[in-house]
Amino acid sequence: MANTKNPEEPSSSQEHQDSHESRKPKRNTSNSDNTRAAKRPSPMEVLRQARGQLAELTGMEAESVTSFEQTEEGWALEVEVLELERVPDTMSLMASYQVELDSDGQLTGYRRVRRYERGRSDARRPGGR
Repeated sequence: MANTKNPEEPSSSQEHQDSHESRKPKRNTSNSDNTRAAKRPSPMEVLRQARGQLAELTGMEAESVTSFEQTEEGWALEVEVLELERVPDTMSLMASYQVELDSDGQLTGYRRVRRYERGRSDARRPGGR
């Protein structure tokens, strides 16, 4: 019975591990977490947020983002959505929305800037738009 241990007695290796962990210095994560939280979102995060927020507000899914730029206030995008599905698909009505987001990627405004049939090319507009 020399190999039997009392289950109430902790093993010496467990005691060593417990006492070692309690002596470890605690890492201060609040500064690094705050820095990450204050960091601007990446362009891909902004695109995803913009598409999701616009879809939630309008009920229409974004098909593509045709322009994207960082501004002093945040971000500006132009997003193409399917407004009215028709058969054949080339007759479906599309719309282009100007979407503005703040520096955190939260939508601050949107407006429809044009509406067109999917199968039609853009008429010439000043500035290439």
